[in-house]
Amino acid sequence: MKTAVITGASRGIGSEFVVRLLDNGWRVYAGFRKEMHRLDLIEDENLIVGQLDVTDNDSIEVFASNINHPVDLLINNAGVPDGRWRNIKEIDDQWALDVININSLGPVRLVRSLYDKMSGENLSTVVMISSLMGSIDDCHSGRSYAYRASKTALNMFTVAMKKEALEDNISFLILHPGWVKTRMGGENAPVEMDTSVDGMMELIEQHNLEDSGRFVQYDGVDLPW
Repeated sequence: MKTAVITGASRGIGSEFVVRLLDNGWRVYAGFRKEMHRLDLIEDENLIVGQLDVTDNDSIEVFASNINHPVDLLINNAGVPDGRWRNIKEIDDQWALDVININSLGPVRLVRSLYDKMSGENLSTVVMISSLMGSIDDCHSGRSYAYRASKTALNMFTVAMKKEALEDNISFLILHPGWVKTRMGGENAPVEMDTSVDGMMELIEQHNLEDSGRFVQYDGVDLPW
């Protein structure tokens, strides 16, 4: 049985990944920050739920210590939006740093803590849930300063890590789920969650070591850096 770890798994895209993987026969370790939300409704012996704060190394250490199997798939989904400040003068520098701490460094902390559980004979895949808003080439409208910067930083961390991880049979996939109808995306988002997760699941299944570091949209379109 393959093993997956999912952060930010209590609702939205994260919880949908949990359901899909369980249905496909995976063992899933699901991390939630405060409330279990949808996880509390799932009854499956292959689901192991644990509290996880991706900004807290002690929390990560406890969560990782309870994972007793080699990790085949890590989905770094935990993330937050920023204040969508209307102009530069409104930027809250402390919240901007918090956004970067959660969205950029949080996934790096998880990779670091689980690295020895992933490196082995079989390929392990690390999925970074990023965003087109992290693309410098695509930044036409500006604003969303902290969120954009956090996803750009996440992309760079990922590409840098892939170089080191190749020899340990760990591959990275950077995914843009689209603008999805979730609590974060809002009701006006044009992409249904099922459509997004269907596409991302297919990309994960097709992924290999040679494609490590690929930045791609849920529908298979490669994105500009």
